[in-house]
Amino acid sequence: MRAVHRLVLAAMALGAGAVMVAAPAPAAVAPVRVHRISQRAPVLSMDQAVSMVEHRYKARVVRAETRTQGDRTIYILRMLDDVGRVFSVRVDAASGTIL
Repeated sequence: MRAVHRLVLAAMALGAGAVMVAAPAPAAVAPVRVHRISQRAPVLSMDQAVSMVEHRYKARVVRAETRTQGDRTIYILRMLDDVGRVFSVRVDAASGTIL
């Protein structure tokens, strides 16, 4: 009986070893290329920024310029309100937020 038991254990060990040796290696995974869309690319055009700011501040844009700070595009808009007050508004072209 012991001999049979040892024979069964030996067969299981060989079988397990054979399975481990014969098991295919994991398939090589191809590298995934992530295409990042630049978050700093202008999403808001100058015309859209002017319309947005004129509506929000109830003033008119008398001068507009585009500046680049690092990888950011910023619109600097000079405003004139009904009272005659002149002020500047900075708009991030990528997000549309007023800085």
